[in-house]
Amino acid sequence: MALIELNNISRSYPSGEGSLTVLKNVTLTIEEGEFTAFMGPSGCGKSTLLQILGLLDSPSTGTYRLAGQDTVSLSEDEKSALRSSTIGFIFQMFNLLPRTTALNNVVLPMIYTGVPHREERAKDLLVQMGLSDRLTHRPNELSGGQQQRVAIARSLANNPRLLFADEPTGNLASDQAEDILKQLAALNQKGITLVMVTHAPEIAARASRVIRMKDGEIISDEKGRGSPVHRSFPPSPPPATGGFRRLARTLEYTRSALRAVASNKVRSGLSVLGILIGVASVIAMLAMGTGAQKAIESRLSGLGANLLLVMPGSPSQRGVRGVAGSASRLTLLDIKAIARSHPDIQRVDGNVSGGVQVVYQDKNANSQVTGALPLYEPMRAATPYAGRFFTDEENNTQERVALLGNTVVKKLFDKENPVGKRIKINRVNFQVIGVLPLKGSGGFRDQDDVILIPLKTAMNRVLGRDYLNNIAIECDNPDAMESVTDTVRDLLRKRHRLPDFKEDDFDIRNMADIKAALTSTTQTFSLLLGIVAAISLLVGGIGIMNIMLVSVSERTREIGLRKAVGASRHAILSQFLIEATVLSTFGGVMGIALGTAVSTTLSHLAGWASVVSMQSVTVAFLFSASVGVVFGFWPARKASLLSPIAALRYE
Repeated sequence: MALIELNNISRSYPSGEGSLTVLKNVTLTIEEGEFTAFMGPSGCGKSTLLQILGLLDSPSTGTYRLAGQDTVSLSEDEKSALRSSTIGFIFQMFNLLPRTTALNNVVLPMIYTGVPHREERAKDLLVQMGLSDRLTHRPNELSGGQQQRVAIARSLANNPRLLFADEPTGNLASDQAEDILKQLAALNQKGITLVMVTHAPEIAARASRVIRMKDGEIISDEKGRGSPVHRSFPPSPPPATGGFRRLARTLEYTRSALRAVASNKVRSGLSVLGILIGVASVIAMLAMGTGAQKAIESRLSGLGANLLLVMPGSPSQRGVRGVAGSASRLTLLDIKAIARSHPDIQRVDGNVSGGVQVVYQDKNANSQVTGALPLYEPMRAATPYAGRFFTDEENNTQERVALLGNTVVKKLFDKENPVGKRIKINRVNFQVIGVLPLKGSGGFRDQDDVILIPLKTAMNRVLGRDYLNNIAIECDNPDAMESVTDTVRDLLRKRHRLPDFKEDDFDIRNMADIKAALTSTTQTFSLLLGIVAAISLLVGGIGIMNIMLVSVSERTREIGLRKAVGASRHAILSQFLIEATVLSTFGGVMGIALGTAVSTTLSHLAGWASVVSMQSVTVAFLFSASVGVVFGFWPARKASLLSPIAALRYE
């Protein structure tokens, strides 16, 4: 059986409104072991015929059987598999990967067959070609003859039955050309079927068969001395199979992708930069949003759970409404009445407050004093972290004891322990019995700039008040708060003798609703920040897509070469997808680090609350990785659909 059988092969290309026929009804057989040379002037169709024989191009009409298999009906991937297992190519322009070492150029065809011990075989082939000292050199570091020997070694990587050489000496000096021809003749003597295209009669004379072409037709077929040589060298090692083969191929595609990324550092860096900025924005913005939410929750936690706050209303005089809280009629007796008014009321506390001057030794400061009942401690989460809280007896006897907020402690005592010390509040002596827990600043007010004293002491000895600033009511559960509100409103209207036509002279505020509203607001704020950051990440993804599209254009010849040596569409698609995913994942990791650093820096320098949550890190990382897959798919698919010969001809 002949190795190559052509029957009425024609090839036409579109040209303007018509077509250009390059090959015309070529019928030909080549036996295994032959050394055949095609000769003819430029444009006669010999290179086109060689490309059809090598399954890089397809005929317009006719049939082509290779080793008994009809190739015209094969899919692109089936042709790739046949090229990989049966055919080796030696190109006129060498077609070596420019940023890849000689060793890795020879390894390239074996990546797509899964042959084990690839590097060892590649080294052996390069040693046979006399390039043992050039294994790690790149093509620009090799002479023309050395590059062609690398190309020959690459063509032999998968032990092909058939070797095609397109003008293998066309770009070489005479001494280098002679060396290459000797090596090709030696390969034929080992049993490889050799088909060569050349212009030079002296080179064609080395072949055992010379076929001359003109205007797309065979005009002569001359057989010289010698007969086909039977194959004598050992076959390729069997490739790995099953799941291990798939894993091995994935690892090889990953290595190829990493080499491509590393060999184009500027392009890769620009791709990474877009994702880096996007992920860093996501991390930093979500950290600030989460920090703001945590800060508000921390401040609101001091208000207590299930809390109602009764405030003085806005007094009206002659139709003019005054400032809210400017006139109060809330009394100590109201506290007692409210406490007995509803079974779901757990605790009731009354407060008065006002600005005071506080003095300790030679230091003084202005602060806010609050008078409260001992119930203030459990209701407002105000258990002191140093000292103790005052008692009911101290409140009833109007003892001059005080608890200080952290800001007051810093102003008066520096590093000195204030507990047990005596201070003056508006010239009245007080003993410090405790230090309040940290509350933080809320808006324009520092919640730690406060002095807490017994309610009756504040009303009678410091501020001289008859009425309360507010009454705090703690309910047993949230469900009872609406019922308690109605009961307290009715009670206070009766106690304040308000007729039906008059408005309330008080205001009952549900602190749980306020807390929920603020929490919802911060969540919305965080969501908006996240959306803005996600948009920047989306822009980074589009940048990766653009870079990958540019990469496909820049590497079109490389894609054609990979397909010529056996890469399937799936292999090309996988490599480009892996490249995009690697870039986006690397950018994501760097973005997480940068975003964390930015949020931490802002927290320290600007005093902004920021919390980097594991959830935001995970979301940003997964999003960045998915960006590589989503935005890299189109360029990768575009690369995988390229025709081998069209890609090799790309300029």
